[in-house]
Amino acid sequence: MKDKRSLWVSLLTTVVATAILFVAVLAAGWAPKLGLDLAGGLSVVYETHTPVTPAELDTITTILNERVGGSSGATVSSQGTAPCPDKVHRCALIGASVPGQKNTQAILDRLGKTAQLFFRPAACGAPAVTVAKGLTPSTGPLPSCSATSALTAANLAVNTSTQAATQTPQPDPQFGAYASTSPLNDSKSATVLIPALTGNTYSRYVLGPAGVTGSQIKSANASLNQGGQWTVNINFTPAGATAWDTLAQQQFHAIIGIDLDAQVISAPITQPGQSSFTSFAGQVQISGSFTEDQAKTLATELNFGALPVKLDQQTIQTVSPSLGKSSLQAGLISGAIGLLLVMIYTVIYYRLLGLVVVSGLALTGVLLWSIIAVLGQTQNTTIDLAGVIGIIVSIGITVDSYIVYFERLKDEARSGRTVRTSVDRGFKSAFRTVLAADLVSLLGAIVLYFFSIGPVRGFALFLGISTVLDVIVTYFFTRPFVVLLGRSRSATEAKTMGVASGLGIHAEADR
Repeated sequence: MKDKRSLWVSLLTTVVATAILFVAVLAAGWAPKLGLDLAGGLSVVYETHTPVTPAELDTITTILNERVGGSSGATVSSQGTAPCPDKVHRCALIGASVPGQKNTQAILDRLGKTAQLFFRPAACGAPAVTVAKGLTPSTGPLPSCSATSALTAANLAVNTSTQAATQTPQPDPQFGAYASTSPLNDSKSATVLIPALTGNTYSRYVLGPAGVTGSQIKSANASLNQGGQWTVNINFTPAGATAWDTLAQQQFHAIIGIDLDAQVISAPITQPGQSSFTSFAGQVQISGSFTEDQAKTLATELNFGALPVKLDQQTIQTVSPSLGKSSLQAGLISGAIGLLLVMIYTVIYYRLLGLVVVSGLALTGVLLWSIIAVLGQTQNTTIDLAGVIGIIVSIGITVDSYIVYFERLKDEARSGRTVRTSVDRGFKSAFRTVLAADLVSLLGAIVLYFFSIGPVRGFALFLGISTVLDVIVTYFFTRPFVVLLGRSRSATEAKTMGVASGLGIHAEADR
């Protein structure tokens, strides 16, 4: 009785947990994100012109991710290395995939632009875009900041004792009607309106033409000062030191905005602890309420700006949305036909046990759909044709698991055991075979995932997920379902569709 209860608990828990996950995903409005070859779009692979450190590679990947961040399902990732143009060193390969986009040339222009770092005088703070519904924010020339909102030394009134501004001018409301400057228009000589990272005083800043560029930075690092606070220390080149002193003197007790790829990553006040300007001698310290991670991230970004890496375009692939839609339809139709044929065959051959296969595949399908949807929202994982192939291959592996189990039950029954005894004993030896086969498939998927690039990784990922699900469903759903059917006289002795008929033995053997 206790064993029967545990079987019911395992069976029902699996079904209920699957239903809860599925309903939760639907309620959240989530669905699997389609990859490039299913949704159409752009795929491009870049190679760094020179070798890069792991930190520089992470920064490049982060910046490119930000450039395509507004596109659903867009991914940027490292894809190994290749010989550099000098044929001596190894350079990094970086792949970007942007599905569902029609204007691929604009995306290429945005991705291929070398990262730009500028130090600009801050004119004033600006609110987020606040245009009325149905209206489009203006992209015309920016007006001058109002006198009361200007971030001048007089308006900030810095207290050298506290090293902080005693007044915080309100953001200039007139800029609420203006769109932020796009990264493509973030040029050195332009006056720009760009958003700021969380933690800055204003959500957007109006910044003047750049006085210093990232190429004039020699190095940057994060460290703790004597007060135990994290700071970022910058060393400029000789030309950069001169340019910085000019900008800093102009902005003494005012704000310099650090603009990386059209985003203000920091906006410090110049020499807030001094009563008069003195030369920095090429060394600048940025302080504030930094955490260790924030300080190190800013130092990495500054270093990258100081050492911009040219990206050489290696390959480019564009897929029209209509072609992607056709591919999706073809994949779904072929998969559905194959799945239907498998289900019909198992029901004809295994009778009632065939319905176990059907229900198990349905359960696995719901679980897989939900997991892919969750990965799409949390990890930005997309499914492409290679992933669909991986899933279709996994269906064969899953059906093989059922066949191994059922054929083992046949062997047990043909040796003279009853159906009830067969289902109790047959699973242990069958599960060892299933586990061994799935382990080989999983190891292959893991090797492919970590040592391959491009679509092959998608194939490996979804094959691996499906293989793991096969083991879970086999143990927690198929096993209790079959054992409970084998212990039910009505299910065993049913004419035509009974378990005994599916195993090819007489029902009387179970009496």
